[in-house]
Amino acid sequence: MSTAALEVRELVAGYTPEVDILKGIALEVAEGEIVTVLGPNGAGKSTLIKAIAGLVAVRSGAVRLFGDEIAGVEPHRMVRRGLAYVPQTRNVFARLSVEENLEMGAIARRDSAAVAHDLERVYALFPRLAERREQSAGTLSGGERQMVAVGRALMAGPRVLMLDEPSAALSPHLTNLVFAKVREVRTSGVTILMVEQNATAALAISDRGYVLADGRERISGEARELLANPEVGALYLGVRRGLAA
Repeated sequence: MSTAALEVRELVAGYTPEVDILKGIALEVAEGEIVTVLGPNGAGKSTLIKAIAGLVAVRSGAVRLFGDEIAGVEPHRMVRRGLAYVPQTRNVFARLSVEENLEMGAIARRDSAAVAHDLERVYALFPRLAERREQSAGTLSGGERQMVAVGRALMAGPRVLMLDEPSAALSPHLTNLVFAKVREVRTSGVTILMVEQNATAALAISDRGYVLADGRERISGEARELLANPEVGALYLGVRRGLAA
């Protein structure tokens, strides 16, 4: 059986002491898996990975990375533990070049030869970035900026990578490209936990998934089972009707 890379147990967390956004969520990601967290707006998806990353206060419960408790660890120390997080927005340094952005991901590393090697690996994964290495990140397309953000996270050498809405505001073509790259990242040995609104595309590349609603786990299972689950479809259909009303 695969080793548990990331475990969340009975997690309660929120932005203010008066309101719990997460209400006892449990989640597990095995080493080498891609796991996607789905749910309507306000379900607690982004709050979940921010709490894991140390950006939202955990009030109770456990968060373990390869068996080590990390709840309460400061966000900047998570990278040294092997956990990298790519936020949905403001995920590049707009005034810096592509290469400078990528180098920022390795700022805590001291082995310059290893950093140079990993930089070339990122360029091999994202050839567009190699072509634009001297270009300011703020002038890139949305898909290219997403590649920079993922590449910078990979430069830290993570064992687990968390992505918050990697397809947000992207065209269908760029969405497919980004998800294809996510699969390539997994084949390099990185475990991935991803939050997504595009349920169909995300589950198509995932091993398993969790559906949240109102800060709680609503449904979980194998990705192919969730794709065929009418309750998952009904949940998203309900969200669309609510938005259209």
